Amino acid sequence: MSWPEIVIQSLKDHEVNIIAYVPDVVTWRILSKLENDPYFRVVPAAREEEAMGIIAGVYAAKKRGAVFMQSSGLGNCINALGSICIPWRIPLPFFISMRGESGEFNPAQVPMGRAVRPILEALGLRYFTLNQREGLEKVVTEAMDQCYSHLLPVGVLLSTVLTGGKLGTS
Repeated sequence: MSWPEIVIQSLKDHEVNIIAYVPDVVTWRILSKLENDPYFRVVPAAREEEAMGIIAGVYAAKKRGAVFMQSSGLGNCINALGSICIPWRIPLPFFISMRGESGEFNPAQVPMGRAVRPILEALGLRYFTLNQREGLEKVVTEAMDQCYSHLLPVGVLLSTVLTGGKLGTS
């Protein structure tokens, strides 16, 4: 299975069927497949905090959802994470396509790419980095299990080493 197929299968295995996202070339490799799968309801958002709010509402309705975004968008949703998702213990898996890593061509993407992990650590949130095909199923499953067993948001970082980044064809 390809890395997008592994992520999709894990979403299904964890009964996550509502996806909110802010468009991104890398996550579109997954999102385009989700849009064509009748199991999923895919909802575009204008901003990352809107996507977080949508999925918080999904949880309030006793369903499961996930958010997909680019690393530069994490800064837009820090307040949604810190004032809604964390204190209200909303299990929200969020998948972040990383920018500013190996092969980055846009210097404006580097600062937020470097800040993702320290921001998540400052918020006390677990995160898992997907950086190789070997063992990917286990890492994605662990991330999803942690999210729902601890009732907290969990980040899943899609490394450019795995995805090929914005220019990759993986």
